Amino acid sequence: MLGIAEGITMGSDPVIAATIEVLFRTEHRRVLATVVRLVNDFDLAEDAVQEAFLAAADQWPQQGIPVHPVAWLVSSARFKAIDHLRRNSKLRVLSADLVRRVEATAADHRDVSEQDIQDDHLRLILTCCHPALDLQVQTALTLREVCGLTTEAIAAAFLVPPATMAQRIVRGKAKIRDAGIPFLIPGADELPLRIEAVLAVCYLVFNEGYSASSGASHTCADLSREAIRLGRLVCELCPDAEGFGLLALMLLHESRREARIDAAGDIILLEEQDRSLWNHTFIAEAKALLTRARAAEPIGGYTIQAAISAVHASAATASATDWTQMVAWYDLLVQATPTPVVELNRSVAIAMRDGPEVGLKLLTPLQATLAQYHLFHAAHADLLRRAGRRTESEVAYRRALKLVQQEPERRFLMRRLRELH
Repeated sequence: MLGIAEGITMGSDPVIAATIEVLFRTEHRRVLATVVRLVNDFDLAEDAVQEAFLAAADQWPQQGIPVHPVAWLVSSARFKAIDHLRRNSKLRVLSADLVRRVEATAADHRDVSEQDIQDDHLRLILTCCHPALDLQVQTALTLREVCGLTTEAIAAAFLVPPATMAQRIVRGKAKIRDAGIPFLIPGADELPLRIEAVLAVCYLVFNEGYSASSGASHTCADLSREAIRLGRLVCELCPDAEGFGLLALMLLHESRREARIDAAGDIILLEEQDRSLWNHTFIAEAKALLTRARAAEPIGGYTIQAAISAVHASAATASATDWTQMVAWYDLLVQATPTPVVELNRSVAIAMRDGPEVGLKLLTPLQATLAQYHLFHAAHADLLRRAGRRTESEVAYRRALKLVQQEPERRFLMRRLRELH
């Protein structure tokens, strides 16, 4: 089969070819979502949608662009899927389930409306993030089927072999099929829990792109961009206060991307960043989203984290940071998300307000719980450095070095050690 780009460029009319290319880039995932719902098979839908775009490249130069091109593509893909199923039926005896699928798909002659397609996109997101699926599988399926990343790209981002990532995706599709997970938008009582799972996957993807858990690179911009795109999509399809909060949080962090790494790929701490490099368009959009998110009660964890990031974004210089306001937000975050890592970050914020010795006392109860967390030892070392306790600081930096898995962070810790001397 021709690749989609090659098939399009072979069309004789450059205007129509350009139109189809734009449709493929902007509408491919929405068309796929509807076809998946119609045929109840991810792989079959993917093949059928690709054939539909190739059919458009072949037919539209003669017939003209349809009034509703997206609906045309959905209809064409549906019939391509039926053809696939019927061809298979000639090679082997169809199972009862497959017979029903052929009959149901062929009998569905309803026109697909724009609202159907919009709803189907949300259905696909919710299905990929169904709580019956393991979180790793949810993440892999969402990136593959909703965001359109290749299996190889997802595997590279999460530092696993492509075969391992492919198995996760296959396992997720099989689970959806075998468990009969429906492509439905849940009722009002269940939807908040499902949206929570979607936001958790989105947050995980963004974090891995913004600060990779291990490897040679500190960030993976593609993952962060896809997480933000997914966040925008969720906010558009299902407005939710925590969705606005999460999108604001991601935009505020992403606004600092260009200032976080130097030309050599080394980390630049927030207090040392050139703030003129921050993306102030992202910051303005995030603050508007944060206002919408804070209108809800009670305020959720993502919204509080966004508010903390907004304090940084509002300071013209590091020294102008309002640490009193920062600590107040961390006090709320500890109540909403009472984890040792949040306690660690709150302790650092208090240290910035009240002095390193105060922060060091707050770290003591966390030491046993976070003994294997390299960022605890890095924060401990930094507060000891600020307090002038160089020997103890060196010990803490070396503990962090034993645990760190990311190369740029290792270089940063080594640089701090050299600065002590």
